[in-house]
Amino acid sequence: MKTLARWDPVRELNEFQNRLAPFFGRSILPVATDEASELLTSGEWAPLVDIVEDDKEYLIKAELPEVEKSDIKVTLEHSVLTLAGERKAEREEKGRRYHRVERSYGSFVRSFTLPDDADPDHVTADFKNGILHVHVQKNEASKSRHIDVKVG
Repeated sequence: MKTLARWDPVRELNEFQNRLAPFFGRSILPVATDEASELLTSGEWAPLVDIVEDDKEYLIKAELPEVEKSDIKVTLEHSVLTLAGERKAEREEKGRRYHRVERSYGSFVRSFTLPDDADPDHVTADFKNGILHVHVQKNEASKSRHIDVKVG
């Protein structure tokens, strides 16, 4: 005789997501909780980036919390600026249990094509308080000029 099973739509959606996760380059991490075991998806991550322009330069600001300066690489090749690095996962310590792990860890790569007026010979980067600042100066020749228009 068959017993009736209680239908749980959320569980079915989680199972479906877990079956599809490998196709999108994600792995499933089991995390123990007091009530039950929960499966979390941990995937590739990319730092959030702001790009700001003024008259003199382009400024790229990337959020890299808990990333060491030695784990960041900035390269410029053929007008493509690439930020690469790794945020290392915390190691589980004896006597500590993780109940939830939602932050992503691992390698990242972000690439940006620089505009035509960017000067590839004048690029600097600094890293402070978890924020990477990449300064790309503009070419002197490409700066806009004000031209008076005469009527008459």
